[in-house]
Amino acid sequence: MNAFLVAWHASRYLPVSAVRGAAWTIAMYGWATRAKPARRLEENLARVTGRGGRDLRRLSRCGLASVARYYAETLELGRMTGEQVDARVRMENFDSVRAEFERESGLVAVLSHSGNWDLVGAYACRNIIGVTAVAEVLKPREVFDEFVALRERWGLRILGHEGGATFRELIRRAKADKTLVCLVADRDLSGSGVRVEMWGRGVKVAPGPVALAKAVGQPVVPVMIHYERLRGERRRVGKSRWGVVMTFGSVMRPAEWGDDAVAAGSQAWASEFAQLIAAHPEDWHMLQRFGWMEDA
Repeated sequence: MNAFLVAWHASRYLPVSAVRGAAWTIAMYGWATRAKPARRLEENLARVTGRGGRDLRRLSRCGLASVARYYAETLELGRMTGEQVDARVRMENFDSVRAEFERESGLVAVLSHSGNWDLVGAYACRNIIGVTAVAEVLKPREVFDEFVALRERWGLRILGHEGGATFRELIRRAKADKTLVCLVADRDLSGSGVRVEMWGRGVKVAPGPVALAKAVGQPVVPVMIHYERLRGERRRVGKSRWGVVMTFGSVMRPAEWGDDAVAAGSQAWASEFAQLIAAHPEDWHMLQRFGWMEDA
């Protein structure tokens, strides 16, 4: 059985503190031994921030601690109450997009590999709007199925990333239901990425969010997630020292992007994400190869 699957099942019977401690220990071991994911994270963070040496090492340590926090929270999510979820999530800039959520049709949200969007998705389903999301199909399939079952218990609807059929199903659901379609798009998995500028460098990102928004005639909004320390009542109710902040970006409409909407729209959301990720680089969980054009 896959090691992560074993940990998943074991975590149901362990104290939450033990799960958190184990996740942190594994992450710190990877950082101390400069395991491949840790090296890859440092390479990506160096290009985003320009840091090097000990400063970069300190940042990557914070980054791996954030990754550990995400996995521990995900393993804990099945035990959380709705009140705990609500206490751990805070929204920023929601008033600027509130009217969009009150429309009869849905929206397309662009996400990055930041913070904990599982926790945010559970919060959104409880307090804002139903969520439909696409997730990478993990191997073995049982791991993916466990993730899907966990998310669906909170009301999220999850589709596996399986090419054109998934995109057609997204179009169908977006047209049929009032839903927030969430697409993690900072790392292109399709092989047909669109070139944009981020942090003064050329990168490839996923074209899906803008292509979907254009196909269904719905707005696009970038949503950034980062961690914050909890205090007082939120910490007591949430039963955690950490919560997440869900920051809504600008509302973007396909009609404003002209003939080459995918390129123009992707650059628009990528520009906002470049600023948001640079403000909280420790919560950008890019432990894989990123779409740097200079490495192509």
